[in-house]
Amino acid sequence: MKQFFKTMFASALGVFLAGWIGMVLFFIAIIAIVASTDSTSPVKDNSILKLNLNTSVVEVKDAELNDLLNVMMNDGQQPLYLIDIINSISQAKTNTKIKGIYLNTDNYVGSYAISSQIRSELVKFKESGKFIIAYNNYYTQNQYFLSTVADSIYVNPLGGVSLTGLSSKQIFFKNTLDKLGVKPEVFRVGTFKSAIEPFILDKMSDANRLQVQTFLGSIWDYLAKEIAQSRNLAVEDINALADSGIEFSMANEIKDSGLFTRTKYAHEVNDILKTLSGVDEVRFSSISDLSSLSVPVDKAEIALLCAEGEIIDAKGKGIYAPKLIKEIYKIQNDDNIKGVIFRVNSPGGSAFASEQIWKAISDLKKVKPVVVSMGNYAASGGYYISCDANYIIAEPSTLTGSIGVFGLYFNANKLFTKDFGFSFDEVKTNKFGQITIFEPIKPAERALIQNNVENIYDIFLKRCSDGRGIPVDSIAKIAEGRVWSGVDALNIGLIDALGGIDEAKLKVEELTGLQNASVTIYPQPKSLFESLMSNLNDDLSVKMKQLFLGDEFNKYLMLRDFRNKEGIQARMPDMIVE
Repeated sequence: MKQFFKTMFASALGVFLAGWIGMVLFFIAIIAIVASTDSTSPVKDNSILKLNLNTSVVEVKDAELNDLLNVMMNDGQQPLYLIDIINSISQAKTNTKIKGIYLNTDNYVGSYAISSQIRSELVKFKESGKFIIAYNNYYTQNQYFLSTVADSIYVNPLGGVSLTGLSSKQIFFKNTLDKLGVKPEVFRVGTFKSAIEPFILDKMSDANRLQVQTFLGSIWDYLAKEIAQSRNLAVEDINALADSGIEFSMANEIKDSGLFTRTKYAHEVNDILKTLSGVDEVRFSSISDLSSLSVPVDKAEIALLCAEGEIIDAKGKGIYAPKLIKEIYKIQNDDNIKGVIFRVNSPGGSAFASEQIWKAISDLKKVKPVVVSMGNYAASGGYYISCDANYIIAEPSTLTGSIGVFGLYFNANKLFTKDFGFSFDEVKTNKFGQITIFEPIKPAERALIQNNVENIYDIFLKRCSDGRGIPVDSIAKIAEGRVWSGVDALNIGLIDALGGIDEAKLKVEELTGLQNASVTIYPQPKSLFESLMSNLNDDLSVKMKQLFLGDEFNKYLMLRDFRNKEGIQARMPDMIVE
């Protein structure tokens, strides 16, 4: 026993020291990165904005620590932020020193909703009469969709274009849970509420397949139409090319397809840029050169309130309700802020947390106008927290709606008794004890939980009805947990208009009477030190659990993730659309 405690103490101390040594090394890395960073150069005459989207583009600007970690882990490439890209394009439009834009999307990763916003901003840029030239070694479908806004599209002769249409993949855990000895206990309202299907089925239900097929078809119709119009082709031509297996062809083989201007090597495109800008050597300005950083909070007129991720009750990655609510009331009490853009990018989550955020937004709306700008997702709980805004704007490819509720609990009795050798006993004073993962839910408990789920669903319907000014019976017909594309959501009254953050800003200005208002992002990023300590504590916590659980650590992680989805939820299923 003495040896055990000695070993345990030594291991724990080793983990602790390793963490602090890592912190010291991290500070050294910070100094190296900062030292190697060039200062921002001014925009020179006859410059070209190099829109180099060669990394992931994300919605929310993370803390500085996360930026630096991404630089270290991704070969010096940190993510780009949507607001910075939009601002850089907007400024390039009116900056007389900028002659045009060179768009490169090699290695670009972003949702179709993000691509739509960047593309829309580029369409506005073209109103200036300045050029946009696009070049890639190879275009994925999303990269190509974004790039078709360009006046000329060039591709490497040995590159190509991927055009395949859309598909959605879902992962099903039922067989895995069966092997683990974990049985899901499911309660739901809504024929289309499919978030629980991965836990109880091994493939899509007919209802889920119908809704996925419908919203994929709607989004693809939008993408195909935009591509066709930009390239002076018919939608039928785009679909024929998508069905031809064109992604497996080299650019030289499909040069007559009309998808791009012509094949070029990178240095040849550089020569074209020299001619267009009228200089002997191309002068590039970067996104950071032109993007307008957040103005000081005390000068902001419009708050851009960002809510991204799953809606959660406990601290973690996602939309932590108490933290977001604190920001909402801070904005409400700031007399300098006249209106709010509420940027929602969430598949939903805790129904309880969603209700609390809804209440805070409802209170905010009484004081100053709130316009929702939906990202890739604003579904289920994401729609719940959006529905009471003065105005709702979404991208055509946004997935929204999913107005439904489910309850999910896990019975891991078999796992603990068979695999771990545990046994359980209980003493209680009254009929209903605490529901745990160690035993099945009893019939009486099941009836109570189902009733609770139905009551929450009724509240959800009423929130949507009141917020949208649509009778409850009418909302119920388009609810049932069904997911809709932004295009279809507009047609059935779940949103008011199609567009992005820029359109949301214009609407706030219209509602407040402001013009060219300044915008500040909320919540403000953490300081470097705060982020460092937070990440260090999280890392040590994980290391300690791994130390004591050993080979069982992976099972713990799986159970933890499942437990995070327990309780009454308003969320859409996890899926990959590509």
